[in-house]
Amino acid sequence: MDQEEISKYVDRCRGLIEASPQMDEENTKVKLIQPFLELLGWDLYSTEVALEYEIPMASGSTYVDYALLVGDSPVVFVEAKPARSTLSDAEVRQLRSYMRQELDVDWGILTNGKSFEVLTKDRSQNGGEEMSVVQFDLDDLSERPGVLQLLTKESIRSGKSAEIAEQVAETNRAIRYLSEHETSISASIANAVTDEVGELPIDIDAQTREFVQNLVTILREQRQFVGETADTDTESDPSESYVESIGDSEVIESADGPDNPDELEPLRNQIAGTIRRENIVGDPDSTVAVFPTRESGLPFLKENNAWGFVRVGRKFDYVAMYVTGDVREVKYIAEVDDVVAPDQAELVREPLEYKDRAKIASNKRVITFKPGSLYELEDPVPFETRYPQGLRYTTLGALRTADTTDDMI
Repeated sequence: MDQEEISKYVDRCRGLIEASPQMDEENTKVKLIQPFLELLGWDLYSTEVALEYEIPMASGSTYVDYALLVGDSPVVFVEAKPARSTLSDAEVRQLRSYMRQELDVDWGILTNGKSFEVLTKDRSQNGGEEMSVVQFDLDDLSERPGVLQLLTKESIRSGKSAEIAEQVAETNRAIRYLSEHETSISASIANAVTDEVGELPIDIDAQTREFVQNLVTILREQRQFVGETADTDTESDPSESYVESIGDSEVIESADGPDNPDELEPLRNQIAGTIRRENIVGDPDSTVAVFPTRESGLPFLKENNAWGFVRVGRKFDYVAMYVTGDVREVKYIAEVDDVVAPDQAELVREPLEYKDRAKIASNKRVITFKPGSLYELEDPVPFETRYPQGLRYTTLGALRTADTTDDMI
């Protein structure tokens, strides 16, 4: 898919949304969503696109905004919402119910022209349970254009999209199993290592638990960018892929660097002090970007008053840090000053002192904090069942009042 064409589409949509932020559904369809379908290769002026497609339901008929057809059979349902709205779980459930009525409809797109959620059927499950494949925003397309390959007419008709969907289904099953059995899997790995090499002078239980958590992180990142990697024909270094996928959400020490984070002490500690969440000043609707990090990433945070090296697709006002491993808490908060290229960030150390074997990609950034705004939370948010295994967004109000991570992730 042509990058220039995608960029023009994104710029045009941004301009329309900025000019009319309260755009209603009909204008959203014509100005934002129909050009999106054309971008994917679907011809709106042919029989392959049906508007207000009738779906028989148990209680009568209903209509989906667009049905994309191959031959006479619908294969994709597209449900449109106004740009002024936000997508809800109820609307996702509605689209799932539409997909369930048509045997050949393996794909669903829910969008308001700004945000997109893509669903597919997991054919490995009885009845083909509908699952979410990917969520992305309009701004993400500038950085991740490959995600659109999942939905092009060519990919749908050739079966390539079905192959990607199966990969996502397998990844989902692995994530679910690893998450549900984290304790037993970690114990099995720890026992295997101990049986092979004997007792070690480290907390092997903590290390194996972090290994399982990181494995889940990698799988989630692979799932998020599956549309981009599916078309890659070149072979890559597995270690480099590992760093690239994790590097979006963590800072990794160098291959020859310390395994113990205490060995990489900050040259200067720029934490301003401690603060209770209720005392953080700011609008409760302010956006907070929540990043996960191992303890080994904290020296970067503390000595640079910044976070990196990450991809970001939208604006946010604060950064919160969830510390993995034994800590498992949202433990730090800072107010964003700027988002800059790594060579503009004035880092205390060279990037490779923080990052393992990975080049700093041109689209990765460093988030700098306002001076004196980096605080350690007196009342950190503890882990319950969910935690950010990649960049996630919440609000300052949700962060202030959360009892556990489940209330904000």
